[in-house]
Amino acid sequence: MLRTSRPHRARRVILITIGSVVGVVALALGAVLTVGGIFVPATYLQPWATSYADQFPDPRVKVVSQALLAPSGHNMQPWTITLDESNPDVLYLYADPTRLSPAVDPLARQVMVSQGTFLEYLHVSAAELGYATAFDLFPDGDYDETDLEASMSALPVARITLAADAQAAAPDYASLFRSDTNRAPYADAALTADQLTELAAISETGATLQLLTDDADQTTFAAYGVEGTLIETEYAAATAESAAVFHSTEGDKNDARSGFAVEGQGTNGFMKYLLQGLITIIPSLNGDAAGAKNAIAMTQAAVDHTAAYGLVSTGGNTRTEQVQAGVLFAHFSLKARTLGLVMQPLSQVLQEYPTMAVPYKAIHEQYASGGETIQMLVRVGTPTIEYPTSMRRDAKALVHAP
Repeated sequence: MLRTSRPHRARRVILITIGSVVGVVALALGAVLTVGGIFVPATYLQPWATSYADQFPDPRVKVVSQALLAPSGHNMQPWTITLDESNPDVLYLYADPTRLSPAVDPLARQVMVSQGTFLEYLHVSAAELGYATAFDLFPDGDYDETDLEASMSALPVARITLAADAQAAAPDYASLFRSDTNRAPYADAALTADQLTELAAISETGATLQLLTDDADQTTFAAYGVEGTLIETEYAAATAESAAVFHSTEGDKNDARSGFAVEGQGTNGFMKYLLQGLITIIPSLNGDAAGAKNAIAMTQAAVDHTAAYGLVSTGGNTRTEQVQAGVLFAHFSLKARTLGLVMQPLSQVLQEYPTMAVPYKAIHEQYASGGETIQMLVRVGTPTIEYPTSMRRDAKALVHAP
């Protein structure tokens, strides 16, 4: 009996050991997921619900609550809204000078492009509600560029007027609620003739759209995309600026409701909480070196699988033109999603800080030889995965009394 009991005892010890290891691993995994916020409600995603606007009786706030889904530089959502107290059909859009990104956007050009994306999203939202919109840009005059932040606080970007219109149509309304950026590799399929025709038909006052699909252009833009990413990751001020607005837990994201998070890498579901927990516990996993390596690898993989590129340009580079470029870009982005396409801005080479000067000059010499300003460079294609939506602010945080 002694001989037969030894194997039983050995198996029992092995089972106890395995059970203990599994238990420890489970506890550790549970701790990581808890730190990552798996039990925290994601209130920062509430504006993405189509029913979110229903809580606001004022139609002006309703449209604001959907316009804030618009893409913006660094996802900073640099918008402030003032409701006209004397006219219930009027509201004013201001740029928020507390949400600038001076390292990567030293001239605040991207901030103004972001004003245009907001206006286009508001236009689509209003049309769905049965309103036509009229935008009067810089109604109180131009900014004083020598005191830009004060001007942003004092002078509206746009006076917006809503007018009931039974004929208002919003064919791209559903696209408001789809992720505006997809950084994954796209399907190896060209855009169809119908898709190219519909996208080429998009037009807006003050800005132009070019679609480029031939092999030479794709090779050129792929190189610009990788070069721009490399330069940005080597620019300490830019990486510090991005790190300051990166939020690694659900709690942090609920507090900030803007900036960057792991969703920007396409991470979602269980893996989102796991990665957030690991980054929080071991910050070096998302340090500058690791982040730079990942950003360059993602960009290279993305440009290797891209069907087309789009350029949004303006004749000059005035504040009005920057806003108009944002309107066109948002229209382009929404229409693309309606057509089953996705896009990703690759506009690092268009940024105006000193270390980006060489590719900035080169891309303008190649594609804006008439003196135009290229405001946006984006890659376009058919998605291979669905990208998660990103943080958005509460509409009530944008709207202020006059």
